[in-house]
Amino acid sequence: MTVDQIDRELLARLQEDATQSYAALGEAVGLSAGAAHERVRKLKAAGVIRRTTAEVDPAALGAGVLAYVLLDAESWMGDEPTADALRAIPAVEEAHVIAGPASILVKVRTISTEQLQATLRALHQVDGVTSTQTVVVLESFFERPPAVM
Repeated sequence: MTVDQIDRELLARLQEDATQSYAALGEAVGLSAGAAHERVRKLKAAGVIRRTTAEVDPAALGAGVLAYVLLDAESWMGDEPTADALRAIPAVEEAHVIAGPASILVKVRTISTEQLQATLRALHQVDGVTSTQTVVVLESFFERPPAVM
C-alpha cells in the first residue's frame, strides 16, 4: 500500500486523538466522512494502523519505575522462543533484538524497585541470558509516538 499525504495527515490526527469522528477527520483533511472512513479502513487492513488503544499514564497507576535492561546472551536470541519468554514477563513492555553492547534491549515498567528486582530475576531465567545491565530512568522529559512524515 502506498501511503500518500492525506493518509499521513489522517494518521497524525489519529495519533493525537483516535476517538474523533470520521466526519471530523474528513473535514480536517478535505474528505467526506465516508472517504475518511474508507481510508482508515484500508490503513488498518494494510497493517499501517496496527491497533487503536488508550494511552494511560503508568505513574497514575502506580507503575512509576521505568528501566531499560540490556540482555547479554551466549547465542543468538532473535527467535520466537525468546520473544515468547520475554512476552510472558508482565513488566516487560518492549523487547528489541539489537546490534551493540548486548543482544536484546527490553523496556521494563514496575511499581517498585522490589518488583524491578523480581523482574530482573525473571529475565535471568530466560533461556540463553547470561547477564543483564540495567539503566533506571529518574525522569522522562517526553515520550511520543512515531512521527508521521
